[in-house]
Amino acid sequence: MDISPPESLRPPCPPLRRRRGVRLDARERSWCRRANRWGRRGLVRGYFAMASRLGDGVFWYALMAAMALLGGFHGLAAAMHMALISLVSLALYRGLKRWTRRPRPFAADGRIRAWVTPLDEFSFPSGHTLHAVGFSVVALAYYPALAVLLVPFTASVAVSRVVLGLHYPSDVLAATALGLALGGGSLWLLGAP
Repeated sequence: MDISPPESLRPPCPPLRRRRGVRLDARERSWCRRANRWGRRGLVRGYFAMASRLGDGVFWYALMAAMALLGGFHGLAAAMHMALISLVSLALYRGLKRWTRRPRPFAADGRIRAWVTPLDEFSFPSGHTLHAVGFSVVALAYYPALAVLLVPFTASVAVSRVVLGLHYPSDVLAATALGLALGGGSLWLLGAP
């Protein structure tokens, strides 16, 4: 015999997936707020703002130019490969942002401050991180000795996006996975150097 209340008297209960999603979203916003508070410290904010600004393209284009000018045919091939990654990454992240339309953390939560001006409106995925990871994978395949420079820089760009209030950790993690897949896939398709 069923003793549960009739359907009309039961309190609304979201599906399990939605409840987990709400908890995950709340947890992620909490992480964003904690990371964003680090930006109140001038040196921390300055460091991550600089990493973010260099990650806009300045650092990567300078690296590609140096490879092309100083690296002979090998360096030119590396620079061209990175330029190809740039075009594909740009199309990929712009398409995903238009499709998902996820608001940036500072737009969704008034307690999160944007410490720098965002380049566009939406959050998912982090274009800076996608480019940084994809570029690093390709550059390190051509010049493994650059790891001492590229690994910390790429990590700083990725972390900067959360500290500066522009992205959620999941935006950065998804972009990291996409960048690894894009960089690794391009090396597989085009042949590793």
